[in-house]
Amino acid sequence: MEKKKEIVKRVLSYIEENIEEKISIDKISGDVGYSKFYLNRIFSEYTGITIYKYLQTRRLTIAAEKLIKTNESIMQIAYESGYDSQQAFTLAFKQLYVYPPKTYRNIGVFVPKQNRISLCRNFHNKKTILFINLFKEIAA
Repeated sequence: MEKKKEIVKRVLSYIEENIEEKISIDKISGDVGYSKFYLNRIFSEYTGITIYKYLQTRRLTIAAEKLIKTNESIMQIAYESGYDSQQAFTLAFKQLYVYPPKTYRNIGVFVPKQNRISLCRNFHNKKTILFINLFKEIAA
């Protein structure tokens, strides 16, 4: 169990250190040394989110902060966030933040949607697992 946690920490660290680079799950799995399927499974187990979704929402959160705190063009922020077009960026941004980037910038309030995940405690103790299972039963 501790080994899996360390692997997830390595994935998180890799993502955060390379967040503005062109990253793919294949590249992460190659650098970390495990298959992308295994990494995705244990990453989801520990964080509740897939690697791709975490990467996407982290980039969009950073983009939202740049929209509020800088005067960079939306096109530049879109490219820095890993999008090939402003149109694709606007669509993804609007799905997460409800507003298109220009409107969000005009509102002027930064609200982070995905903060950096930090695994500093053992989340897999028996009480936590029972609590999660209880919520799963209630939700079903």
